[in-house]
Amino acid sequence: MSQTVSYRREGTIGVITVDNPPVNALSQSVRQGLMDCVAELAADEGAAGGVLICEGRTFIAGADIKEFGKPPQEPPFGTVMAAMENLRKPLVAAIHGTALGGGLETALCCHYRCAVASAQVGLPEVKLGLLPGAGGTQRLPRLVGVRKALEMIVSGDPIGAETAFELGVVDHLVEGDLRAGALAYAESLVSEGRPFRKVRDLDEKIQEARENPGVFEEFRKSVSRKIRGFEAPDAIIESVRAAVQLPFDEGLAKEKSLIDRLMPGVQSIAQRYLFFAEREVAKIPDVPRDTAALPIRKAAVVGAGTMGGGIAMCFANAGIPVILTDAGEEALNKGLETIRANYASTVSKGRLEQGEMDRRMALIQPTVDRERLGEADIVVEAVFEEMALKKEVFAALDKVCRPETILATNTSTLDVDEIAAVTSRPGKVIGAHFFSPANVMRLLEIVRGRESSNETIATTMALARALGK
Repeated sequence: MSQTVSYRREGTIGVITVDNPPVNALSQSVRQGLMDCVAELAADEGAAGGVLICEGRTFIAGADIKEFGKPPQEPPFGTVMAAMENLRKPLVAAIHGTALGGGLETALCCHYRCAVASAQVGLPEVKLGLLPGAGGTQRLPRLVGVRKALEMIVSGDPIGAETAFELGVVDHLVEGDLRAGALAYAESLVSEGRPFRKVRDLDEKIQEARENPGVFEEFRKSVSRKIRGFEAPDAIIESVRAAVQLPFDEGLAKEKSLIDRLMPGVQSIAQRYLFFAEREVAKIPDVPRDTAALPIRKAAVVGAGTMGGGIAMCFANAGIPVILTDAGEEALNKGLETIRANYASTVSKGRLEQGEMDRRMALIQPTVDRERLGEADIVVEAVFEEMALKKEVFAALDKVCRPETILATNTSTLDVDEIAAVTSRPGKVIGAHFFSPANVMRLLEIVRGRESSNETIATTMALARALGK
């Protein structure tokens, strides 16, 4: 029996538990453990049904991407999935945290799925230049329909459990303790004599696409701007088309041929490199990982020009109230109108609802009263790139802001230490260099000063993630 997967019976329900910290990735030991435990559940005469559940903070969050590009190890993912799907006892996936990629594909091979309301599910492989390679493109359309499956897989964005329940990805929402709820749900399935429903055998939701094959080109045109130049989205559309036009096993074979083509490709290699690089840069060797980040409940931006306005939008987009100030009413109003025009343009293109624009605009609080900056937990300076002006601004900020407030400069070239020296809090000063247009560009350069404290660094890094940078 694998050390990462265990089996025990609770009453008439056999419980398979995955415990592979930190995110229960589908490593070789987990795959082997699932094979072994499914076999044990099948052979257990006292078990009338089963539950697949995970320890820790999440359900299976995906494949073990450290294995990507390496020689495959037994057992293959497909073999494990088939063993679960062919089990002659109802098997329930109990989902908390996230069931992403291979995690959701694992759940789709169970006969039923239950989840707590806070859970999320999705197939994000496109963000690694890949497509779901364990039946995701074949099974998901059979539950949610072709159009919705294409939207989910091509975007790679997860959906919440309640939405998943409405769509039919999740069959039952659990209130309270997941384990107790999943066991009760499995027992009810057994007592009601519910069938061992295989997603692969469902046909109703893909019938419409069989009758209207133009749905694939319609979808491709609707996302052409977003996917231009990327190989994986086209391969996903092709694979979902196979789910509609081919028998299930032939669709699986098509899916495998497409992922085998994408995996060694330059785009996927680059996107996987980026995935690891973004996580590596967040690990700062001399800043302990358990360093507490300060809560940022309100921010402020000094300077309402192109950069300052874009930075204010970053905070508003993340739902963080932000005070925006400038030297005079005219400059401040001009900056606000630019922000309003940027949002309005996005609304006109159908990428933002008018109500959401209004909500974000309401979070931006304009003022020429610098005393109000004392309300902020972090202030980002975005004035002209002149050292004398920045030092003047920081000296003033030091007087009006609370001692615990972080003061960040958007400078791209000037010495952060020289700027910090005019304050009484150099440990609270840091560089936060946004790239233009700040509300669009994902890159944010954090520039530590000689005296920037671990708390200041950790807080700014956490804020960067909250802003989607």
